[in-house]
Amino acid sequence: MSDIIVIGAGTAGMTAALYALRNGKSVTVLEEETFGGQIANSPRVENFPTIKEISGSDFADKLFEQITALGAEVELEKALSVEKKGKGFLVKTEYAEREAKSVILAAGVKHKHLRFPNEEELTGNGISYCAICDGPFYTGEEVALVGDGNTALQYGILLSGYCPKVYVYTLFDRFFGDESLVKTLLSKKNVVWKPNTSLTEYLGKDKLEGFRYKNAEGKIEEHRISALFVAIGQVPDNKKFENLVALDKEGYIAADETCETSCEGVFAAGDCRAKKIRQLTTAAADGAVAALGACAYIDKNF
Repeated sequence: MSDIIVIGAGTAGMTAALYALRNGKSVTVLEEETFGGQIANSPRVENFPTIKEISGSDFADKLFEQITALGAEVELEKALSVEKKGKGFLVKTEYAEREAKSVILAAGVKHKHLRFPNEEELTGNGISYCAICDGPFYTGEEVALVGDGNTALQYGILLSGYCPKVYVYTLFDRFFGDESLVKTLLSKKNVVWKPNTSLTEYLGKDKLEGFRYKNAEGKIEEHRISALFVAIGQVPDNKKFENLVALDKEGYIAADETCETSCEGVFAAGDCRAKKIRQLTTAAADGAVAALGACAYIDKNF
């Protein structure tokens, strides 16, 4: 039995492991895909305190090395379910059943993709899912943005401050966000709105060279450009935890700044929990808070 099982090896999960280990607890980290989470795909990180510039993959590697050096057991396994077992918990994975005194859910979210064949290769090479993270890298360049919700609206406004031209593509002839954001975006003289359009193909092999799209008349056009921000939504992967913890209407784990869930002994950290801001620093903060909460729970109950 581990003291703590952390589900997810992104920034939140690995920071949680770091804090728990430094508090003398044994930790097992389960990750179903790749270590580092979404930040591992970012070519440059310039908004993390004390680090002027680092690639997302290097950031993730350093955090991974830090927790393994402290004794974290890290397994590439997909968690299938978590259930209460006595005072502790039973985590079932693809390959094993693991017990822990406390569990930290840090499964993150997945950005919705357009699912074109070369999307994975172009992510971080012209295609980005976070204007806050990557927008400043395109200062002085024209960029494109696809999306029609609040996130897309906020990204468009942000990018308009860096870029001489921002082309915003929407599937319909309206935005589905706050009216104040719509008015602000459309008031920007360097924003070009392209309604009733749908992207059909990315251009470029190793770097984005542009994309093809279907215009309002149904004809295929081509837009040559080196940067595209995709903001068509995020998807939490929390359904497998719904028997244990409360989820909000969008599927995020209901947990406030204490990271405590509706199930005592289970904590949620990072993008998978209900929150307004999802950034590298807030993920790390959640990891620390969740770990300290889990340590306190163990000290009280075991």
